[in-house]
Formats: sequence, structure tokens, C-alpha cells
Amino acid sequence: MSDERKISQEQEFSEERASLWKITFAPTIWAVHFVLCYGAAAVFCAKVPRAEAQVDLLRWGMAALTLLALAGILLVARSAWKQWDFLDDYDYAHAGGNNEDRHEFLGHAAFLLAIVSFVGTVYTALPALFAGTCR
Repeated sequence: MSDERKISQEQEFSEERASLWKITFAPTIWAVHFVLCYGAAAVFCAKVPRAEAQVDLLRWGMAALTLLALAGILLVARSAWKQWDFLDDYDYAHAGGNNEDRHEFLGHAAFLLAIVSFVGTVYTALPALFAGTCR
């Protein structure tokens, strides 16, 4: 195998490895947001004296955390959209099995997971909006 081809394959592998990691970022942000929101609510309501009177503090904290999580998910979605490259060729089928199709498919999958994660993050934050007390 020639050195050029070996270098090309190593570069291609490193790009695909980054794409595989990109798929996990949005669901991970959603999961961390979920754990932090529900953990914070449980600790706040159990340990803070007069938590009933200070529930607005919890709401604002969750709102800030939610906005931060949504911003992170939108950054991942934007990056995945660019990788998918849909507007370049309007090709949403990736059946070729070549390097370009694999690369675009991973971007497509990451974009769709970002959409699901965005909706999940919004639904995770909704109880803080409607909960009036800790009880």
C-alpha cells in the first residue's frame, strides 16, 4: 500500500470518528440536562429551608440551564446540517456506500438526533413551568 493511500485512509478514518462522536453530543446534552433538572428539583425541595417560598429561584435556574442546553443542541444541529450537505445536492438518500455517502449519512443522523434532543429538552423543562410548589 502506498504512503499516499495510507495517509488518505487515516485522514478519512479520523473524519468519520469525529462524525461518530457528533452523533452522541445532542442526546448527551439532553441527558445531562434531564439529570441536572430533576436532581436539582429533588435536592432543592428536600434540603432548602422554606423551599416553597423560593421555588422561583429553582424555576429561573432551570430556565437558564434549559437555554444553555438548547443552545448547545442547536450548535450540534448546525454542525450536523453542514455535514449532511443537503442543500448542495438535495440528496437525502445515502445508498451508495462510498465515503461521501457515509459522511453525509452520519451528518443526517446527527441532525435528526439533535431535533429529538431539542424536543426532549423542552419537555424536560416543562414541569418547572407548571409546578407551583415542591409538593
